[in-house]
Amino acid sequence: MNWHVYIILCSDDTLYTGITTDIERRMRQHATGSGAKYFRGRRPKALLYLESGHDRSAATKREMSIKGMSRADKQALVKSAATTASYLAAYSASSP
Repeated sequence: MNWHVYIILCSDDTLYTGITTDIERRMRQHATGSGAKYFRGRRPKALLYLESGHDRSAATKREMSIKGMSRADKQALVKSAATTASYLAAYSASSP
C-alpha cells in the first residue's frame, strides 16, 4: 500500500503533519472535523506538502521526523518541494 506524508497549513497558521493512504479522503475528514482532534478548533487552509511512496512504517517514521523539525525547517522543506516541482514541470514542458 502507498502511504503519503503531508503537511497542512491550518486556519490558525500552524502546520499539521500526518500520514494517509488517501489524501483526498483525509483532507475531507480534516475539513469536516471528523479527522484528527487537532482540527476540531481549526480548519485546514492548504495542503502545502505531499510525499508519497512509503509503506506504513516508513511513513510513520518520516511523520515523526517532520514533527520534530522546527517551523523554519518545515517551511524550508515545503519550499524545496515546491521549487523541485516547478523545475520538473518546466523541464517536462520543454522536453520533446
